Amino acid sequence: MSNEMENRMEEQLRVDAVIDEINIKEKKLSSQITGLKENVVELRKNFWEDITVNIDEPDDIIETQESIKQQAALLSEKERYHGKIGEELKTLDKLKSSPYFGRIDFIEESELERDQIYIGISSLMDQGEEDFLIYDWRAPISSLYYDFSPGKAHYETIEGPINGEITLKRQFIIRQGKIQGMFDTGVTIGDHLLQQALGNNASTTMKSIVATIQKEQNKIIRNEKSNLLIVQGVAGSGKTSAALQRIAYLLYRYRGELNADNVVLFSPNPLFSSYIANVLPELGESNVKQITFLDFLKVGIGRKLAVESPFEQMEYVLAEMKENHYVTRMNSMDYKSSLNFKQMIDQFISYLNDEAIQFRNITFRGSMLISKGKISDYFYSLDKEISIANKMELVSKWLLKELRQIQRSEKDKDWVIEEAELFNKEDYVKAYQQNEDQNAEDEEEILRREVVRRAFATMKRRIKRMEFVHILATYKKLFAEWNPPVAPEGWEEISEQTATNLSRQFLTWEDATPYLYFKEKLLGNVHDRSVRQLIIDEAQDYSAFQFAYIKEIFPYTRMTLLGDINQAIYSHISKDNPLVPDSGQGSMERITLTKSYRSTRQIVEFTKYFAPGGNLIEPFNRDGSKPLLTKISEQVDLGEKLKININEFKEKGYETIAVICKTLKESEEIVNILQDKMRVIQITEETYAFEKGVLVLPVYLAKGIEFDAVIIPDASEERYSQESDRTLFYTACTRAMHELSILSLNEPCRFIKAVPKDKYDVAK
Repeated sequence: MSNEMENRMEEQLRVDAVIDEINIKEKKLSSQITGLKENVVELRKNFWEDITVNIDEPDDIIETQESIKQQAALLSEKERYHGKIGEELKTLDKLKSSPYFGRIDFIEESELERDQIYIGISSLMDQGEEDFLIYDWRAPISSLYYDFSPGKAHYETIEGPINGEITLKRQFIIRQGKIQGMFDTGVTIGDHLLQQALGNNASTTMKSIVATIQKEQNKIIRNEKSNLLIVQGVAGSGKTSAALQRIAYLLYRYRGELNADNVVLFSPNPLFSSYIANVLPELGESNVKQITFLDFLKVGIGRKLAVESPFEQMEYVLAEMKENHYVTRMNSMDYKSSLNFKQMIDQFISYLNDEAIQFRNITFRGSMLISKGKISDYFYSLDKEISIANKMELVSKWLLKELRQIQRSEKDKDWVIEEAELFNKEDYVKAYQQNEDQNAEDEEEILRREVVRRAFATMKRRIKRMEFVHILATYKKLFAEWNPPVAPEGWEEISEQTATNLSRQFLTWEDATPYLYFKEKLLGNVHDRSVRQLIIDEAQDYSAFQFAYIKEIFPYTRMTLLGDINQAIYSHISKDNPLVPDSGQGSMERITLTKSYRSTRQIVEFTKYFAPGGNLIEPFNRDGSKPLLTKISEQVDLGEKLKININEFKEKGYETIAVICKTLKESEEIVNILQDKMRVIQITEETYAFEKGVLVLPVYLAKGIEFDAVIIPDASEERYSQESDRTLFYTACTRAMHELSILSLNEPCRFIKAVPKDKYDVAK
């Protein structure tokens, strides 16, 4: 028997032994949780029977309250413990299928015995709770696995560094308790596993790639010092996977201080959120809050204004109209995405400190209670040294005080008793319960108070929400009346176009962030200060204004920016890019990932010739077919060509086949062509769930997602004619993991022509 076979048999015996331990623990916990569940049910059922209720004397009331508190605390503790055991059982179930993925043999300095360290998604101790059978991948000792090759190594502990030597580094693929693959690795970490994991058809859900982390990716995961971590990674370099593992690591490392509620991930679209939904649970952590920047802005802006999505803006740009309004809009996008526009807004806000803020009348039952002029006079009577937002708070308190006086005078009017007559029995009971003066004998007085209280409650809530300030009308003055000290070329046309949109209560995408920034400067910033970690995926698509706004509303939050300048499909908006670090940034680290794991070597070598930044891209050595270019004429049935292409991919066992189009309009045309021939799934910006199958989508919705096979239905010069199309075409092609098929109606585009002919095949 070979040494390799012997090692594998020994390792399988250990896997079997660990699974036996897991089964024993599972059985023990299952019996505990069953008994605990019955106990909780019984406690709930008899909650009030176990409490002595006595409210005759003040002391008795206190005793009753204490009894209720104790019983509730007992029930809460039992339920918490029940939930904890439930989570442990879920983890054990995951470990049973794949207990661990790595092993390190480590000899500490001055020690003779070597420690065998097995690494998995969660720690597991033996029955005696004396030895670790598995170490959690986030534990300090596990950093040996990621940071070092066999030889001298060290890891950090609370007491200081532990030095020693790694004598063996081994990696496993274990499925359903059986070792599928086993490799002893040296300098390059994970390549064998990647070859197997990516060489097979990948599922549509991003898999945990803990076993395949490069040293660069481990730097991303375990970075604890940087306030700003910038990750520039080429397509398929694993930057998003590393970032998700970073979240899991930080939640584990700072478990007493950090929880899932303190972490926010800005994802590029709802489909991407669905696509990565299972990654954190696979890594042993709860999912964090995922939200698109569009949805984040909409929450702050409110429902009264319609907001254009970035995808709708992209469709407008790609339409490439020749009219004057198109040129004006493009200039508007460019300027409003810049820090120059932010500076203009700040200058306008300084001007508003002296005049021009628009307020709303406060009316009640068709009559004006407090005029907007009176509110304006009070606001501008306040000290100019006080910030506008703080003055608004003072105005709100003044208005509430004024309303309380008006409320008292309204109580005795005829309409009040007429409203009271409409009360039902429950309203009467509630009126007496809520009445402050419980000893009042005048029934009518109590009812009058309740009627007026209810009538004024909505108005008071609106005042507390600062709805007396007319934000839209004030913002509109920036474009309609105010003369800025410095304005860009074409400002008059930009202003006219913007004012028209605002009159329609419509915010373009380039106006959404500036509007919310302006609103919060007037009313104050109410964002959640508990957010400790913010991860921004596809950061290259954020404008300079947007990123400056994010930094302002999360001043104490550590940020991780992920992206690829080569995929900056919104680059027409702003020349500034968050991924290009500002030299003035403090406590910042930049990590560059150049190795692409997603696509085959042939696809990477094809796409790197038209990569927008011309950055060095290293293909992972996984062979496949060269990209196939098929030239077709107008007379050829495109639907039949696509059908043949798709069926060929299906026969190869591919589960996700994407037909990636340039625009939504083109994708709708392809769906119409194909839907009678096969089942296709159309992806739009409203798609919230990722499915396997034949997917048809515009390129900007494919960001961050990978597919077994990709078809570009029209890569002609007519379709991709502009230099600005380079990032779109590059992004579309780099979504493919195994096969890339390109159709071209007549002449292929300039980007294909830039590739040497030996890097792709041409269909005959």
